[in-house]
Amino acid sequence: MPQTDTAKPITTTIVESTATRAYPNGNPDLPYNRAAVRNTDSAVPRPPRAPVMHDYACDGPAPGQIAFRWIHGSNIAAKNQDPRVHVLQYNEDSFILRQNVCVHWEAPFTYLLFGNAGALLIDTGATANAAHYPLRKTVDAVIERWAQARGRRRVPLTIALTSGEDVAQNQGLKQFAGRADTTIVPPPFAAMKGHYGLAENWPGGSAAIDLGDRVITVLPTPGAHRDGVSFYDPYTDFLFTGDLLYPGKINIGNDRDFVASLERLSAFAGSQPVKWVMGGHVEMMFVPGRYYPRFATFKPYERVLQMEPALIDEALTHARAVQGRDTMLIRPDFVLMNGVSPDQRTSNWPEGVPKINPPHPF
Repeated sequence: MPQTDTAKPITTTIVESTATRAYPNGNPDLPYNRAAVRNTDSAVPRPPRAPVMHDYACDGPAPGQIAFRWIHGSNIAAKNQDPRVHVLQYNEDSFILRQNVCVHWEAPFTYLLFGNAGALLIDTGATANAAHYPLRKTVDAVIERWAQARGRRRVPLTIALTSGEDVAQNQGLKQFAGRADTTIVPPPFAAMKGHYGLAENWPGGSAAIDLGDRVITVLPTPGAHRDGVSFYDPYTDFLFTGDLLYPGKINIGNDRDFVASLERLSAFAGSQPVKWVMGGHVEMMFVPGRYYPRFATFKPYERVLQMEPALIDEALTHARAVQGRDTMLIRPDFVLMNGVSPDQRTSNWPEGVPKINPPHPF
């Protein structure tokens, strides 16, 4: 029988083109993890060739989220190990910062907003010492990271206060003295009105801070403080009200001005969309009408910071009720203190407010 040739296996060599090769776990040619980069910056891409311009016009409020508990202190303040400044990135151009309650019991909030031409810092917290409260260092770090992502070499900063008289919001201003590319709205009352062009029209007028396609409205709102100012951001639809309206014990300085300012905010909220009212502090607990005492450094059961705009009209109704009276009035989301001590107490629980005892904090 004739022999049958056995077929020899054919070896094929495939040369893969680097031009068409796929990298399922990331392409090393993309501008991430560039040479010599610090690990902390590895998520920041190479700066774009030209500054990125953001379109701040949108239907409805810009997306953002506050979905966690704020750091809330410790029974023994000296042993607290939380960050001195708690930073929340609400969205890519809006940041909320909170001072550690163990550094200062009021734990005030500050707000950092970016536009195409600069940034705005609303309020500066309760502590001047940068070693205890590194506000400027934190703000500078956020601005630097934002500038890298947007391809900016410089980001001018404006600093404005909801009240230059409020020591819980003006002390950190000292940290920014001499900072380059920085405009500070002067805290003295007359100088502040002159800066905004409101010297002849206070408190009936309004002003604006243009961050570059994101124009913040400045509204005079005295009442808690004679120099009180609120700010409205049409991008997030946030209304920043400082000490005038917040979830806590609101100390009314002048009840006639307080009522007039709430009337002004109510009319403004009726003409402009307001998603949330963002105050300067949180003192209320998560149960109606209960609040933390002054100087408390452990607040594990706080109410959320953001307030529904309907609370403007609720506050207005009750502000009219206490006008001309030295009294304390408890509501589910805030307490009005008119002409009485911040430590005033009442044995009369208000009608319509559920009486729920919160859990013991420790």
